[in-house]
Amino acid sequence: MCLNTKNEVVAVHRCHIGSLNSSIVHPREVFKAAILNNSASIIVAHQHPSGDVTPSREDVEMTKRLAEAGRILGIEVLDHLVINYKAEYTSLKERGFFS
Repeated sequence: MCLNTKNEVVAVHRCHIGSLNSSIVHPREVFKAAILNNSASIIVAHQHPSGDVTPSREDVEMTKRLAEAGRILGIEVLDHLVINYKAEYTSLKERGFFS
């Protein structure tokens, strides 16, 4: 989700579709939509088809990479959510995986 300076959603984009158990996404794919929409910040989300919303090691590493890229670009990553088909979720920000 791309947000403006008032944290209002200005656009929602699907950046990548992974396979059943993995996904390789690059920060440039995530931030492309944010840059084109003049976003002040973004919220990233992805689904775990297994139903387990526990963030993987790769989820945490990608979140840290996105947060660092956002700092460089001046587009803050407000949160990264892991969701499932039952509308349960885990916030990596709330869990303290990045600041």
